[in-house]
Amino acid sequence: MWGSEVRLLQPFLLLLIYERPGHGYDLIERLAGMGVLGVEPGHAYRVLRGLERERLLTSRWVPSDSGPARRLYELTPAGAAELKNRMEDLTDFGNVVGAFLSLWETASRTPDPAAAFSRP
Repeated sequence: MWGSEVRLLQPFLLLLIYERPGHGYDLIERLAGMGVLGVEPGHAYRVLRGLERERLLTSRWVPSDSGPARRLYELTPAGAAELKNRMEDLTDFGNVVGAFLSLWETASRTPDPAAAFSRP
């Protein structure tokens, strides 16, 4: 299961870093703002390190005014290309989910849901 969770979190992190570079806790807060709740910091950092190993991200230490230096993650050109590929796949998936939700909406308003799915 952990492998699929990593795969699911990757495009979210790539998109947020594409929007603007960030450090781990900043990215976790921004994930929550997107509705991706309960991401454990250790999990987020494992995914970020994996993206860095794949050369989709780079990181560097930057000083902080309020504590220790923080690792700032930035997208590489390969990361931008990967994000574009993932967005194409996610757009296709979004269309499938949209069709599913539309069908559900119709079926849930029908007194006999089985009738909504029957063919003439």
